[in-house]
Amino acid sequence: MEVTARHEFEATALPQIDALYGAALRLTRNSAEAEDLVQDAYVRAYRFWHTFKSGTSIRAWLFTILRNTFINRYHRANRTRHANADLEAQLPALGAEAAVGHPTSGMPSPEVALSARITRERIMTALESVPEDYRMAVILADLEGLAYKEIAEIMDCPIGTVMSRIFRGRRLLHKLLHDHAVELGLTEPLVAAGEQTGGNTVHLQDYRMRGRA
Repeated sequence: MEVTARHEFEATALPQIDALYGAALRLTRNSAEAEDLVQDAYVRAYRFWHTFKSGTSIRAWLFTILRNTFINRYHRANRTRHANADLEAQLPALGAEAAVGHPTSGMPSPEVALSARITRERIMTALESVPEDYRMAVILADLEGLAYKEIAEIMDCPIGTVMSRIFRGRRLLHKLLHDHAVELGLTEPLVAAGEQTGGNTVHLQDYRMRGRA
């Protein structure tokens, strides 16, 4: 790679490393493997930097590489080994915000730290239970803030499919996280068996932010 192209890569792609690590951690559920996944993705991005079109979304381009790398190298090889992995072993001492790819900004009180940890663990456990395509769509939409068009490019599917996966993923997470969401005041308790007041799902971003408040 030419010096100019290398400088462009460093200036454009490297600032996205925290976002990619956060997504990789939620996919692999293991900090060391998340680091390896991000490293592999960046190696591929560096090799194919000449294919990136200036003016397009660098995040969508990098997330596409990350997703393909995860599927090709990690998903099939590690599915069985990850099935019974302990959540605490997967997230050792990462802090209240590290699991979602954001640096900590200060020392929280014990109560806030405990609440954030419980919320983070419940989110991670719930995400593990959601089918991979739904999980990826929700992560990209609610945690990474990507547009439907960008997610469609990353997942190589129509925008309508993306919207369906996000909707179904949110509904599954809503069922799994409902009781804790009630405790946080994000939704109303069930008024009768099988009924919900308002019928609205809770976006994962709102749920996570309230848990850290």
